Amino acid sequence: MCRWLAYSGEPLKPSTVVLDAQHSLVKQSLNSPLGAETVNGDGFGFGWYPSGPDAGTQPAIFHSTEPAWNDTNLRELTEAIESPLFFSHVRAAAGPPIQQTNCHPFRYENWLFMHNGALADFHKTKRELTFAIDPSLYPHVMGTTDSEVLFHLALTFGLMEDPIAAMTTAIRLVEKVGHDNGIAFPMQGTVAVADGTTIWAFRYSSQGRTRSLFHSVDIPTLREMYPDIDRLNIFGSRAQVVVSEPLNDLPGAFREVPESTVVVLDETGYRHEPFLAEESVPV
Repeated sequence: MCRWLAYSGEPLKPSTVVLDAQHSLVKQSLNSPLGAETVNGDGFGFGWYPSGPDAGTQPAIFHSTEPAWNDTNLRELTEAIESPLFFSHVRAAAGPPIQQTNCHPFRYENWLFMHNGALADFHKTKRELTFAIDPSLYPHVMGTTDSEVLFHLALTFGLMEDPIAAMTTAIRLVEKVGHDNGIAFPMQGTVAVADGTTIWAFRYSSQGRTRSLFHSVDIPTLREMYPDIDRLNIFGSRAQVVVSEPLNDLPGAFREVPESTVVVLDETGYRHEPFLAEESVPV
């Protein structure tokens, strides 16, 4: 499907993790060992919140239909800016066409959203799910992906007030409409949303076999584990990433997010909460 990365912490040049890490997101776009597809070359996107006094305001976004490894603008951009919170996503198209409006992350006001996975047999449920979007939000749906519909359903159900409750309601609707149309496992994926200060990362699928998701161990712990690795000094003590797969091979540097879990990442660190755990199918 896709691969994605979300960063939060001290302002950082995004190229540090998007381009320069051992298994950076761009390298994963060429070779993704844990992905459903090895190559993710159907466009990419990058969204970031400004640093300094404007932090937490509306993010900027950059989308391209070029493969991430072939776009010089991505390097120019990620080496020129610093951001305390940013998203990046490389796409393997599952059906909807390759066009900029179908590239993640998606934005609404101060919110960013990205997804790795799919709403199964979306052509069977697209009409009903799209019509469930609040009419005031419908004009903001610019592309044709199931992911953008899921984002606007979550907005419809109160994402800006309570992201976990809104995603719960949105996914329950996806599953109900899917089941009504004979789809056994309607929801698959990992989802990240952010408001400029907090990241919510969801791992859930109707089948209980969700795409991979990891988060980093805190930097002070990593420095204790690996005191001789100078590269860790690039990062501030609050630097954290949530990723589709680990950015390096250091044992203990990344922890897998359990099935049916939401990870909440803010300035205090991580916390895990069960998410629709009672509705997933045991492996």
